[in-house]
Amino acid sequence: MKNSKNIFTALFIAFFSVGYAQKATEANKPSDAPLDFSQPANIVLFIVLPVIIILLYFAWRRAKRNDSEE
Repeated sequence: MKNSKNIFTALFIAFFSVGYAQKATEANKPSDAPLDFSQPANIVLFIVLPVIIILLYFAWRRAKRNDSEE
């Protein structure tokens, strides 16, 4: 039992240190500001495009189902 705790602790420390080492220091930091939907580009990018992708997925799935029934 004690041996498995030591192994678990060693693996936990190893995985944590690898994850911390992967942190990019020069990368842009995300902002805490909410999205500004007064700009048309944000509306298209975050609302319209995802809805179009979802609709196209359901249309593709329906067409695939109809092809398999025939």
